[in-house]
Amino acid sequence: MTAPVTSTPPATAIPEGFDPTDPDVCQAAIPLEQFAAMRATSPVFWVEQTPEAHAGFPDSKGYWALTRHADVSAVSKNSKDWSSQANGAIIRFAPDMTREQVELQSVMIINQDPPDHTKFRQIISRGFTPRGIGALRADLEARTQRIVSEAVEKGTGNFVDDIASELPLQAIADLLGVPQEDRHKLFHWSNQMMSYDDPDVDGDPESASIEILGYMMAMAEERKAEPRDDLVTKLITADVDGHGALGPDEFGYFTIMLTVAGNETTRNAITHGMKAFFDHPDQWELFKRERPQTAYDEIIRWATPVTVFQRTALHDTSVGGQDVAAGERVGLFYASANHDPEVFEDPFTFDITRSPNPHLSFGGHGAHYCIGANLARMEVELIFNAIADHLPDIKAAGEPRRLRHGWINGIKDLQVTYR
Repeated sequence: MTAPVTSTPPATAIPEGFDPTDPDVCQAAIPLEQFAAMRATSPVFWVEQTPEAHAGFPDSKGYWALTRHADVSAVSKNSKDWSSQANGAIIRFAPDMTREQVELQSVMIINQDPPDHTKFRQIISRGFTPRGIGALRADLEARTQRIVSEAVEKGTGNFVDDIASELPLQAIADLLGVPQEDRHKLFHWSNQMMSYDDPDVDGDPESASIEILGYMMAMAEERKAEPRDDLVTKLITADVDGHGALGPDEFGYFTIMLTVAGNETTRNAITHGMKAFFDHPDQWELFKRERPQTAYDEIIRWATPVTVFQRTALHDTSVGGQDVAAGERVGLFYASANHDPEVFEDPFTFDITRSPNPHLSFGGHGAHYCIGANLARMEVELIFNAIADHLPDIKAAGEPRRLRHGWINGIKDLQVTYR
């Protein structure tokens, strides 16, 4: 077996005023060199922010950046001392985001603490049982074959639009019972909502969120009148287990989260995975020959589609030996934790045989562990097996164009030759 290629970032100083949520920094590349310096010298690093950068958090002039795997993991598991609700989980908003708008998002599960979070998760878990996700496999596998076959016919194109985004979109549509012909509405709306820092993406995030809320709330009313065997009906219908049902606003915001999480994150994991195989052709040859099950978590570790979420200290506490005052924010930098040499041997090596692989790309292993993790793994597995079967000689046809964003590791365009 050919050894994987290692790419270790050089030692570097942390620039004065450096903020790893700066969209310009993240558009250039995930700042792995700076993260390595932080882990070595200041693993709990104070980031002073400009007023524009801490929009939505008027009482907070900065945050503590957690860069070690141990610290990110510890805070992720501790809902007693650290809150997702106090300031939400999103660490950086658009500059015009108001405090009132931030607080309105507390209805979303990602921004909740127990007991609200516990109740909400019990309800939505109905649609994400292992049996329920497993039941999707045959249909998603057929969809994957069609997606890849259509790419073969095109010959060349943007991998993001042609392949990476299509399977997650079709999976979300199947889960929610959204007509497949409407799936690109979800794609368009989620792009508008999440691309507020990228000048190449047209549209208004607030208008897009209103559009998707209206669409999904209308669907919920239809299911109340005519129930179906889909996730929408399960979520809005009271169950005999006593967990209750989601209200219209809760359902609307849940679908926003599901659309963004299922579309943005999985499509970027798939795109970064393809780029990693282009950069490490020995690993592509190995994958085509052996299809190791370890490959999919390595792709997700390498991509880390969401680079950071945040928590807020509920009282004076400490993390990693650093005192943190009540009300101060900490950034859980998954992208740094996933390259921590204390946890991963040769972390800057893309190694599809890596095992164990305790990456934190699904948000750590606490209460907020990604409820769709198994679905995401399945989609990554299906798409790369189909590419290896039908597009074994796929080639890059240009450099990727990265998304300008503060906390999503996104690629907008990856031109490829399919055959």
